[in-house]
Amino acid sequence: MKVPYIDLKGQHASLKREISSAVDKVFRDSDFILGKSVSELERKFAAYCGTRFAAGVNSGTDALFLAMKALGIGPGDEVITAPNSFLASASSIAAAGARPVFADVRDDMNIDPARIEERVTPRTKAVMPVHLTGKPADMDPIMELARKRNLHVIEDAAQAVGTEYRGRRAGSFGILNAFSLHPLKTLNASGDGGMITTDSEPLYRKCLALRNIGLKNRQESDFWGYNSRLDTLQAAIVGRKFGKLGKWLAQRRKNAALYRKLLDGVVECPREESFEKCSYHLFVIQADRRDSLQEYLLKNGVETKIHYPIPIHLQKCAQDLGYKRGNFPVAERQSQRILSLPIHQYLSEKQIRYVASKILKFYK
Repeated sequence: MKVPYIDLKGQHASLKREISSAVDKVFRDSDFILGKSVSELERKFAAYCGTRFAAGVNSGTDALFLAMKALGIGPGDEVITAPNSFLASASSIAAAGARPVFADVRDDMNIDPARIEERVTPRTKAVMPVHLTGKPADMDPIMELARKRNLHVIEDAAQAVGTEYRGRRAGSFGILNAFSLHPLKTLNASGDGGMITTDSEPLYRKCLALRNIGLKNRQESDFWGYNSRLDTLQAAIVGRKFGKLGKWLAQRRKNAALYRKLLDGVVECPREESFEKCSYHLFVIQADRRDSLQEYLLKNGVETKIHYPIPIHLQKCAQDLGYKRGNFPVAERQSQRILSLPIHQYLSEKQIRYVASKILKFYK
């Protein structure tokens, strides 16, 4: 049996008529830059997350970068984040001119609030919790720390559309928050795209200007900006997919529950607390002899990934930050044991049972 890690062909084949209709309308209207589909998606996205505003941008990385620029974060400032995320989390901080500062993670792979406070200095301007894999970071203590130390919170919710923490959706906690619409995300474009959410109208207006060369009208600008607009074609495509999101998330949660049932006691599966609702962008197990297991699964037709094998602080690009192996032992240990299993909504129960059976056979 073949079990692909992702099935973008299947997704788009099932939505071909709807997507073609959305794209045709954009061409009929010749509404290519910041068109009607962008504003419609922004309204839907804000309502879904429970925020007042949403601003569509070119990518999830740009969403983080523009959030920091809107907050005035730059050279001489520090932003605390997790060392086990995708590189874009920290690279957006560096691109803004600030210094990425890392705090170790918990067993659930999300940043440890107790470790954050140890990293705060007079230069710290913000905390960037990452809702890694679609599991929410522990936001209550993070928000309390931020209030106590007068820090901004910027949620990296790139992997967390639909994730909930104590009845609130990811992207509704921080002052500015970032989502990715990359093709591999659960709610995805057919190219790149991102979204910023916020309850602050002044910051929302600032983000709108920053994404569009700083323009306040066609001819005038009060500050330098960037070209980071969400493409109308991509917004139209994502808008047609939005109505499917609830069904897709429910199927991913069903797939995750079956994996947990079948693999309990064999490998370490992601847990879900009573106050959480995980969206399962990724389903990451932690396993002994990870590399051998991955090779064995591939030989048996099961495609897996590792998110991520090299922690950010050990990347060559981070050398000037002064970190070394051993600084963040939990994240480093997990990087040797994590393995992402297929979790997408087009998997059949038979495929999931097949994956689990091969894992069981490997360890027996």
